Amino acid sequence: MAAERDTVIFVCTGNTCRSPMAEALLRAALAKRGEGLAHLKVVSGGLAAAGGETASANSVKAMARIGLDISAHRSRLLTQAELDRSAVVFAMTESHLEALAHRFDCLPEAVLLLRDVLPLEAPRGIPDPYGGDYRAYEDARDSMVEAMPAMLEFLRQHFTR
Repeated sequence: MAAERDTVIFVCTGNTCRSPMAEALLRAALAKRGEGLAHLKVVSGGLAAAGGETASANSVKAMARIGLDISAHRSRLLTQAELDRSAVVFAMTESHLEALAHRFDCLPEAVLLLRDVLPLEAPRGIPDPYGGDYRAYEDARDSMVEAMPAMLEFLRQHFTR
């Protein structure tokens, strides 16, 4: 019997900046407004992650500024087993989508950029803030925050029980 596809995965490169922020944002959104979506698990992983690293200091700070604590996060390398359980994968950039398609044998039907849930005219990619100043982390966070209402609606349309 195949495993139930009940997981939302956020993917970036090192799993220390963007994907941990997205994971925390969606968990918070689901806790507040996730009616019918309580069965979904939310995780994040990296395509080139060194396992066990903490979230970057600026990611922790950017999230703390909006009341979310990601200080306990530890990076993880994305695995095929996780993809086999995923209902949807949200990546940060086109290069992440390409890497997913080339590196893994089997992907879920829904593999999207995080901002693909927004109207067509909205920019899609979320640039990597790694090595940038604090403002780059805030910009990355804010581009994800902007997408959360539309992401909840997308999840409701496709995965409500």
